Amino acid sequence: MVSVLKGRFCLIGRRLVPSAVWVGLILLNVVVVTPQSGRTEPGEVDCPSLLGIGLVTGHSYCDVLIGTEAAEGIIVAVPPHAGPAIVTFTLHGRHTYSEEATTRGRGYARYLAITAVVAGDEVLARPVLLAEFHDAEDLVDRVGGGAGPAGLKAVAPVGGEDIRVTVPPGVNEVAIVGLQLEVERVDGREVFVTPGRSIAVIGDVQVEYRSR
Repeated sequence: MVSVLKGRFCLIGRRLVPSAVWVGLILLNVVVVTPQSGRTEPGEVDCPSLLGIGLVTGHSYCDVLIGTEAAEGIIVAVPPHAGPAIVTFTLHGRHTYSEEATTRGRGYARYLAITAVVAGDEVLARPVLLAEFHDAEDLVDRVGGGAGPAGLKAVAPVGGEDIRVTVPPGVNEVAIVGLQLEVERVDGREVFVTPGRSIAVIGDVQVEYRSR
């Protein structure tokens, strides 16, 4: 079969066929070559303030602290990689649970946390979390090692936002730092920007990459 392009048409044998159709026929025979398979593995995390291990999920929860430097944040190591890598994690609200306040109808809280993922002086992403607490069913997990009933900590993750951050080639670590927290409760609203304050927690840190 011989084909000759003629403007908007192709000559296939003795028939003129619209070029779009012919291009479609060509594409049907294209073999797509996929890149080398990547790897996904748990991230190596340097956590300056560990909340603890979740009793339900088994995830390690790390506090996100307000900071002005990358060194003050949660450091996630990125293995040597070909092309861009991807760091993923779940960003949760940080709620202090009180069964008494919840029973009295005064446990409601709304959290708006603004964070940043940085590599050196470059901001790669600004993840934002909006989470609400109404009752105990809103808690994602509970953390052991506390003085509360059954040895539970009062602080627990609430809500959750799945975050994916693209990491450029040549970058071997990123830092997750807090910027601002806005909390709304039944008795008012507060905004926190003081360095060192915990404003959220992260868990389930993973790194996706292709080895060099």
